[in-house]
Amino acid sequence: MADEKNVVKGKEQAKEGSGNKFVNFFKNLPQNIARPFKNMWHELRKVTWPSRQDLIKYSLIVLAFLVFMGVVIGLLDLGSSALVKLAL
Repeated sequence: MADEKNVVKGKEQAKEGSGNKFVNFFKNLPQNIARPFKNMWHELRKVTWPSRQDLIKYSLIVLAFLVFMGVVIGLLDLGSSALVKLAL
């Protein structure tokens, strides 16, 4: 009995067609656009931001790592260039 009611509702909704979906799309558009920004705002409020000292410390660590990797890649490039020159 309950299944028959669901089938009848489904047929009635199908008869309404996509026009109703089209109207609902534009009706809910502002909410659908705003929802991700609201969620982002709520998530950002949960973030624990680093202190100024921590931020400086982490930035210096990243810069030191970048310099180190730049030296390593530069040495590998020089070494491979030297090997290519010796091979030719």
